[in-house]
Parts: sequence; structure tokens; C-alpha cells
Amino acid sequence: MVSTTLISSVPQYVSAEEHRNIVGSTPTSFNDIPPVLRHKEDNVRVMLDPPLHTFTEQDCADGTLFVIESTLVFMSSTGVGFQVPYPAITLHAIARPESGPSIYCQLDELAGEPGAAELPENDEASDMRELSIIPSNPASLEPIFEAMSLCASLHPDPNVSDDDDLDEAFMDESAFETFTGEEGDELSEVGRVRSDFTNNSRYAPY
Repeated sequence: MVSTTLISSVPQYVSAEEHRNIVGSTPTSFNDIPPVLRHKEDNVRVMLDPPLHTFTEQDCADGTLFVIESTLVFMSSTGVGFQVPYPAITLHAIARPESGPSIYCQLDELAGEPGAAELPENDEASDMRELSIIPSNPASLEPIFEAMSLCASLHPDPNVSDDDDLDEAFMDESAFETFTGEEGDELSEVGRVRSDFTNNSRYAPY
């Protein structure tokens, strides 16, 4: 089963203020508190490569992006949408190709599936999907990126060992500033890359 799934309604969520009020009231179960909405952006279009089955170009043309702590959601103005769990987003970055700026994502469509980590490299490539999030207001790219980064940091990759975390902690972040690419690649600059967010100290979820 692919990680990106079609939906007909937006999952339940609460605002950060509502979450603080609920927590302050000492609820019976904290597990029943809906996840927090970290960013909402109207007038967004998306591009999926390869396309998502039955999700048409018209569905992609206009909608609302919901960056919820539990999942990333795009709800089209046509009434259908899709959601992506954060562990399936292996990379997200601000891209600035000639066609216009966007949030560029690579999605692992087998994230969380048994045996997915043992797949050969050429099989892994066939299970990847590219997602471009294109807001009508380019100034919203940074808030969207920051919200996605925060939410992704709440879902660490279970396949990354402590040794890998230590190695990545000493990596030079400037190495991710510019995308050089291969021949035929469209991205000229991707800004900052997720790289599993081993340093989460910059984010304070509540």
C-alpha cells in the first residue's frame, strides 16, 4: 500500500492555542487530543510525478495545504485530497527553478512497509514519488517549509541508528544550500533540505 492516500475530508486538528487550553484543562486522556495545525495555506496547486491514481490535473490545480503535526494534507477545491505521513517525506526543500518557486518533496511510497529497507536501489527508485507544492504567494514558502520541518522533527526515522544520528550531527549544513544536480534536472537551487532533522533544538512544538 502506498504512503500517499486519497481522502475526502481533512483530518481533525486543533490550533496551537486550542491545544494549550485543552492541555491546561487536564484532559482524561492526552492521546485523544487532536494533532496541531502548524500552517494552513489557501490557493495552492500541486504537481505529482508519477501522478496519483484517480487524482486528476483538475484536482491538482487549486486547493488548500494543511501542515498538521500528524500528516501533510492537500485538499483540492474539487472536494478530494490526499495526505502524506511525514516518515514518507524523505526530502523537502525550497526549490527555485525557472518555472517558479515551490516546496519540492521526495516521497517514499513504501515507508513503513515490512521489508522496505531491504529493497535493492533500483527498486527503491521506482517507489519514489515527487511532489511540488506551489503556493500562489511565494512569500509563504518559508512558513510552509518551517512548519513542515517542525512536524517532520516529531516523526524521526525508525530506520536511522544512533550512530547515524551522531554522524549527521557533525555534517556541514552549508552542503545542502545549493543543488548542483545532474544533466536534465530542473532544480537550480533547493535551499535547505530536511536531512532527517537530527538537530531539533530550534523547534519548540508548544
